[in-house]
Amino acid sequence: MRPDTPAAHTTEAERLLRTAARYPEDHEPLLLQAAAHLELAGDRVRATTLYDELLSAPGTEHPHLVKALNAANLWEYGHEAEARAIIDGIRAAGPLEARPWEIAAETLEAHDELESAHDYFSTALTLLIAPGEEVPYATQSLLTGRHRVRRLMGVRHDAWDELADALHTAAVPLDELHDPKRLWALGSSDPGELRAEITRLRAELGTYRTALSRPFPVAVLHWPEAELNELLTAYPGLGSEYDSHPDHLARLETALRDLHAAGTPNLGIVTGTVPSYEAFAASEAASPADPNLLPQYATTLAARGRAVPWPPARSAACWCGTGRSYRDCHGGVL
Repeated sequence: MRPDTPAAHTTEAERLLRTAARYPEDHEPLLLQAAAHLELAGDRVRATTLYDELLSAPGTEHPHLVKALNAANLWEYGHEAEARAIIDGIRAAGPLEARPWEIAAETLEAHDELESAHDYFSTALTLLIAPGEEVPYATQSLLTGRHRVRRLMGVRHDAWDELADALHTAAVPLDELHDPKRLWALGSSDPGELRAEITRLRAELGTYRTALSRPFPVAVLHWPEAELNELLTAYPGLGSEYDSHPDHLARLETALRDLHAAGTPNLGIVTGTVPSYEAFAASEAASPADPNLLPQYATTLAARGRAVPWPPARSAACWCGTGRSYRDCHGGVL
């Protein structure tokens, strides 16, 4: 059950902080979750302390995401100038991941900075969407956010709005969900208008429930060649799961393509290491030689924020670690 009181959120934050101390390799995603619960508990100052701790720590994997979350939090308790400076800094840095852009743009939108939010969404999409390539799952929310802001601004649809409409799968179209006149319907005494609004809200709620039911990607487990060799040397019984490293990589790509073809969104790849796997097995009081533990390990890594979205852009480095582009490696096979 999700926490729904300030005290429950504080308790959950403390639990996550204890977990982070036990699993330093997952320190960053666990502290981000703890900070989110502290914000919901109303303890925004302490949340900022966690964000600052992450930003000052060496090796933070997603500094721009941390900065965006910190900016959103700071603005909420009166530090607007500092938040704006951080948001400007994210834009100047141009990170190649969608979440920092989305959070910063939504922060501007939440404070009625519609022109700035629109510009922020547009800049992000120009940077992250390559012409002719499939829109990554994580980037689709930028299209949706930009569509919403443009509806609030009262401007006409453009090509990106049409793409957002095409990617939207809910029964109620985006134009209805993002219609500014919906606010008027909430104060209407017309039964027809109220029924229509209830239908739209149900569609919106269904979309949110789908997202909440899978807050992390459907992830497959990837072993680098050296790690796979070490794993099979230590636990030869797992050899039935892996014929060879090239076969392992080919099977992963095939599985991801099959899931994608079946309509599964939010796909990702998590990379395993033998020490991490053995620690996970110990925490589950299970044997690392048990093949049934492998999918549980993958799910746990994904839940801790270790998944890399799939597919990468064709021109991006391939997920398998060869250093070649995805187009020239696994993107052009099978």
